[in-house]
Amino acid sequence: MIPLTHYLILSGVLFAIGLMGVIVRRDIIVIFMCLEMMLSAANLSLVAFSRAQGTMGLPNYDGQALSIFILTIAAAEVAIGLALIVSLYRARRTASTQDLNTLKD
Repeated sequence: MIPLTHYLILSGVLFAIGLMGVIVRRDIIVIFMCLEMMLSAANLSLVAFSRAQGTMGLPNYDGQALSIFILTIAAAEVAIGLALIVSLYRARRTASTQDLNTLKD
């Protein structure tokens, strides 16, 4: 059995990579993907804690249930976010955050 610390280290590394992508990158699509990576890292830690907290040999499914709920909310977020990004790209012909700093026009 893989120890809990390995899952948490992997989750922390994924979250850090996603955070660095959000801070450093300028393309909206890449920033959006990095945000989703951060959300997946949080889901991984939820499932890992849920797996580690089983009592008397019975698994605890609270983390898995919450993770599935978060994934369904993330799917709706992706649909709305990509629709907004496509509409911004059609209006401005760019996907760079530096060019989209104003909401005029």
